Amino acid sequence: MSDLLERLRSRGWRLTAQRRVVAEVLDGDHVHLTADEVHARAVSRLPEISRATVYNTLGELVVLGEVLEVSTDGRAKRYDPNAHHSHQHLICSRCGTIRDVHPFGDPLSALPDAERFGFAVSGAEITYRGLCPDCLSGN
Repeated sequence: MSDLLERLRSRGWRLTAQRRVVAEVLDGDHVHLTADEVHARAVSRLPEISRATVYNTLGELVVLGEVLEVSTDGRAKRYDPNAHHSHQHLICSRCGTIRDVHPFGDPLSALPDAERFGFAVSGAEITYRGLCPDCLSGN
């Protein structure tokens, strides 16, 4: 389980009922929901929550650095609560499912000095692509 709710409480972020529900929907391992998916799940917990509130809350969480916005191949943005845990992403090329992965080694060391072109490289994002088990089996 991610520690999103705990992080937000420790920051003193005002957890209104709407904000709490959005955070609860996002909390967990391998959660990469679109804003519409967050809204649909939030409505099942708090029927009066508006789409605008969900979008605004997601935007605030991204600005706070508590949620990552993940964009893949022109698909809808997805929101990842594991912003404070080093990881990469494994994405299904067909259905768009995203899983967090934790490969060994330092991706920064894989970039040779000659390929840095004088940049002071501070981070690397690696995305692995393939077909998930459901898409492989034709489901």
